[in-house]
Amino acid sequence: MNDKRNALVKGMVFDIQKFSIHDGPGIRTTVFLKGCPLSCLWCHNPESQQREPEISFIPEKCIGCGWCFENCPPKGHVMENGGHVLHRELCIRCGKCTEKCYAGANTLIGREMMVEEVLADVLKDLPFYENSGGGMTLSGGEPLYQMEFTAALLAEAKGKGLHTCLETCGFAQLSQFMRILPDVDLFLYDFKESDPDRHLRYTGAPLQLILENLAALDKAGASLILRCPIIPGMNDRADHFHAIADKASKLKHVLAVNIMPYHPLGESKLGRLGRPGQIENKSFPDENTVTGWINAIQDRTSVPVTRG
Repeated sequence: MNDKRNALVKGMVFDIQKFSIHDGPGIRTTVFLKGCPLSCLWCHNPESQQREPEISFIPEKCIGCGWCFENCPPKGHVMENGGHVLHRELCIRCGKCTEKCYAGANTLIGREMMVEEVLADVLKDLPFYENSGGGMTLSGGEPLYQMEFTAALLAEAKGKGLHTCLETCGFAQLSQFMRILPDVDLFLYDFKESDPDRHLRYTGAPLQLILENLAALDKAGASLILRCPIIPGMNDRADHFHAIADKASKLKHVLAVNIMPYHPLGESKLGRLGRPGQIENKSFPDENTVTGWINAIQDRTSVPVTRG
């Protein structure tokens, strides 16, 4: 595919976050793509799971201007019992209700963008990348879920001399990873759960393919950081901590392990998207607990273990 065709490839983006400092080295711009093959119970970005645009609805913000009542094509926005209600079974995700919702009660999550549009936005902060050793990170969702867009955007970014990171759940075809390997400087690779049965129960996907892809990337010489979400009562177990340490030690190209403590912000997002919550314990783990997790892993590996 030539450069012009790369630039015109379209993808579904739900956020472009500037000045990211936790998604790879230096100051970065993180591009979040919609769509994921996993459905993790603790997902911090549930708005990324579905490929299609979605409406985030916060009725408490409604000021009663009437725009969405009058302009929603299927008439999904109504007043019932003195309150603003969105009947999601009627919603066609057109985003019309968000166009003049100045109070922010209705927000469209996800918009189609061309590679050249995204890259133009990313390149606005080029001086910050050059001074800090940063660059562009693709996240999601799962970037490989939109393979053509991800491959084209990475190729164009490398063509502009950008340092690139890819955050991935690892659940994709190996051929996809090998295709983008030349254009990825660092893989931020999720290692969510080491027990196959628990992995399937917590994420909705089998573990084996993820482990096979991780091993293949390491064998190919890819630079890797293991990103490990730790959720109290689910995977905060000694055997899982030991498995993380053993995996980091046995692979040759793991630069670090990032521990990602559970935070309950994803639960509030689920409510705004009209979906039920998944986690009963909705509190942040305290600092002593997180430090204990880190130490339990660091005691068994020489690979640096830090909070991500």
